[in-house]
Amino acid sequence: MGDLAQFIVANKLTEESLLEDAGALSFPSSVVDFMQGYLGVPEGGFPEPLRKKVLKGATPIEGRPGESLPSLDLVDLKLKLQEEYGKFSLDERDVISAAMYPDVFKMYRSVKAQYGDLGCMPTRLFLTPMKVDEEVSIEVERGVSVLIKYKAVGELLSTGEREVFFEVNGIPRVVDVLDKTQEEATAKEKSEKADPDEIGSVGAPMSGSVVEVQVKAGSRVKAGEPLVVLTAMKMETTVSAPCAGRVAHVGVLAGDAVAAGDLLTLIEA
Repeated sequence: MGDLAQFIVANKLTEESLLEDAGALSFPSSVVDFMQGYLGVPEGGFPEPLRKKVLKGATPIEGRPGESLPSLDLVDLKLKLQEEYGKFSLDERDVISAAMYPDVFKMYRSVKAQYGDLGCMPTRLFLTPMKVDEEVSIEVERGVSVLIKYKAVGELLSTGEREVFFEVNGIPRVVDVLDKTQEEATAKEKSEKADPDEIGSVGAPMSGSVVEVQVKAGSRVKAGEPLVVLTAMKMETTVSAPCAGRVAHVGVLAGDAVAAGDLLTLIEA
């Protein structure tokens, strides 16, 4: 329901427009799964015809969802995870997370491999940059804390990096950080916007990253056929074709960052 609420706010929908346009909207996969019954059926059932429009032909699950799930050997899954990610420390939470949310777990392991364990970082510090001379204490393990103070950032280097200066427990430290602001600014200038008055002009329903582009320029698509897969805040959304026609233009590549309303594809009827 939280994902649906974010989707409604991001697309500036009202109760009336949600019900009216549900058949043409590309809802997050989590919302589709919920309406399909993967978490069970709420007392009184799902609201119709909203549910039918959200599912777009997908078959609802009848009864308890767990009854139709295939069996899973958690011991075997743990062995496979160790083979894939190396002999890292695994506990039951890792195995259960990988079983329930495989894509999120892969993303978590990728970030952990690049940056280490970020679980000790305060949420605010993880999401927003520090201010000059701001100081924060981080407990890296029980009874062991480090005092980090952000001092300054250097000039842009020819490598596209900047030197960022810190003090760690009073000792100066320098970290080379890739400056993505120039790249993001250039991408923003080049981004095309979808035309909301043209049905074949397909825009991003919300800000996020492109996971996969499933069509090519020149290919023909049917209404409801998947075009682009986006991810944002752990929500994966498959953007579908609002109409049948020929794909005249594809405006994104896998890995691109997009803002709400950016043009994904252009379909000519």
